[in-house]
This record gives sequence, structure tokens and C-alpha cells, in this order.
Amino acid sequence: MRLPLDGILVADFSRVLAGPLATTMLADLGARVIKVERPGSGDDTRSWGPPWTENSAAYFESANRGKESVLLDLADPADVELARELARRADVLVENFRPGSLARHGLDYERVRAANPGVVYCSITGFGAGGGAHLPGYDFLVQAVGGLMSITGDPDEAGGTPMKVGVALVDVLTSKDAATGILAALHARQATGRGQRVEVNLLSSLLGSLVNQASSYLTTGAAPARMGNAHPSIAPYELLPCAGGSVAIACGNDGQFRRLAAVLGDETLADDERFATNAARVQHRSALVQALGALLAAGDADTWVARLVDVGVPAGKVGTVAEGFALAADLGLDPLVDVGPGVPAQVRHPITYSDTPVTEYTAPPRLGEHSDAVRRWLQEENRR
Repeated sequence: MRLPLDGILVADFSRVLAGPLATTMLADLGARVIKVERPGSGDDTRSWGPPWTENSAAYFESANRGKESVLLDLADPADVELARELARRADVLVENFRPGSLARHGLDYERVRAANPGVVYCSITGFGAGGGAHLPGYDFLVQAVGGLMSITGDPDEAGGTPMKVGVALVDVLTSKDAATGILAALHARQATGRGQRVEVNLLSSLLGSLVNQASSYLTTGAAPARMGNAHPSIAPYELLPCAGGSVAIACGNDGQFRRLAAVLGDETLADDERFATNAARVQHRSALVQALGALLAAGDADTWVARLVDVGVPAGKVGTVAEGFALAADLGLDPLVDVGPGVPAQVRHPITYSDTPVTEYTAPPRLGEHSDAVRRWLQEENRR
């Protein structure tokens, strides 16, 4: 069965996370992805450990399955010619060099397009190619300067400080924006026969992901503040204390809150004018949390979760990453896939397709594993 991107060749000149994760998604969908790496060291993330696998760092493994690795030294004129040939043949080129860097090697968009008018050329930067071109783009830095850290963590009055998200979320979001842009440009090419440049940057992807928090600022002119696990516009929608721990409760409407009150044994809460509507509950959040906490103290998290879920109130315990995978497996979501003998399992491609399912995965490449074969192929192309 053909996958959606069978026959698409991707020249992957990216490294670290946003670019490689985007090209991994394309590889999952059937594209042939040739990853260009520096001789000797390869992608930066090959050294980002522990933990380590037999092949590389676990960090590298998370974003590079399904690819071929070729070593090309862009300081070597002969290797530069092979890199240009790869770009000439590619349907998609993905790069995250500092803006202007690839021009020194004739691999900038204008020259690649001149040789390959159909190329979709995706550039990933930290802060764009204009005024922020000189700024290095790392996820943690963008979380800090872009506002995400300012709304993550406990409130000031609780002694909290700004906190980064526990994963490189901005890189992940940017990778998905990059993949979306590439797929849109490939679709447009079907009608026009022409490729185009696709540009994404970490800061814009972060700002685009702030959704209601960004809208709140644009509506009021006031920057949102940290609220811990509470939600600025919904209540109760946070961790609430119970016997021996806490329970996550997310009431998205008044009906759910009424059922919550009934399960907790005090239906009058739903008729209290302070709590009868979501807007009122948000306004009187402190009193609400105090009232719910007093009722929840009568039972533990497991008891409340079972009872609340049974009546359709969104509730759950705080789980570990291991418990998250176990839950997905219990729900039949098949979260893990095998990528080869002796290689740790990986997270399944997150999308399911009725007609073109992703069913085959290959392991992340060893450094330069495919150099000889790819070099021969590129040299043969050069002779034609």
C-alpha cells in the first residue's frame, strides 16, 4: 500500500529538534529523507545524553527514525557539489542554519530554486530572517522571551517563579508548523508545478500557540499572569486537594459542575449564586476551591476519579510518563512501535489514516550509515 508521500525526496539539512522532528513526520508518511550530517560529530543531539542507546543519544533517537544519514563536509568543495546535487533532486529541502549561512555554499533558496523550480524549501529559524536573524534560537530561550514561561509556574503570591514546560514544546510546535507548511506547499505545487519557500520560526510558532492567553492580552491590554494549575477562564479546572493527594478536575460547563456537586454530596453548590455559572465560579474561585476541598477531603483520588468519570465529569490523577503510556495502551491507542531489533521502542506516529496507515518504521540511522550508497547515487546523477 502506498503511503501519502511515497516518491517524495526530502533533503534534510536540519539538526537538533524542530527540523528533524518535522522530517521524521514526513518519513513516517513515506517520504525518502536523506539527513545531511557533519563528519565526525553529526547532529548536535547525538551527544545530548544521557541516556544513551547502542546507536546514539536517546534524544537523537526521538526525532530521526526512518532516515538515511550521509556525511557531507560543507567546507569541502567536492562535498558541497554533492549537497547541491541533492538539493537539485529534492522535492523538499529543510534547513535551520542561521539565515544567510547556506548562501556561502550555493544552497540558499534563490540558487536552489534556480536549479530546481519545483523545490519546497523550508527554513526554520529562532526569530525569523529579518531583525532577529542574528539571534540563536533555542527552545528554552524562546519559552523565556516569548511569554510562555511568564504564564507557567505558581503565582507570585505563592512563592512561584517562571517555569519552562517539561519538554521542548516550542520546538515540537514549530516542527508541526513546518510539516503543515511543507504539505500545503506540496499540494499547491500539484496545481502550479512550482515550489515555494516556507518559513517558520520558533517565536511565531510560540505566539500562535498561546491561543486564549494571547487573545486575552489583545482584548484587555493586560498580560496574563501565572496561575499554577488553574485556568484563567474556567473553574473548576485545576488540581484540587483530596485525602492523601490531589485530583485533576476539569468542568467545562455548568452541567458537569452540577454533577460534580452531586457526587461530592452537596448539590446546593450548583445553586449557590457564586457557583451557578462558569463566570461566577471564576469570579469566586477562592471560595469555590475551599468548598470543593472540604468535600474532597472525605475520599482519595482513586475513589473520586472512579465516581466522577462514571457520571461524565472529567477527572483524573496526576500520572507519570510511564503511567501515561500505560493508559494509552489500556485504551487501545497502541502508543509504541518497534523500529528494529536491539533498538528501543518509539512513540507511534500520532495520526491514524483509514486508507494509508503508517505501519512500517525503521530505526534512526547510525552516523554516516548510508554515506557510501547516497554518495554513489548523487555522483551517478552528476554524470547524467
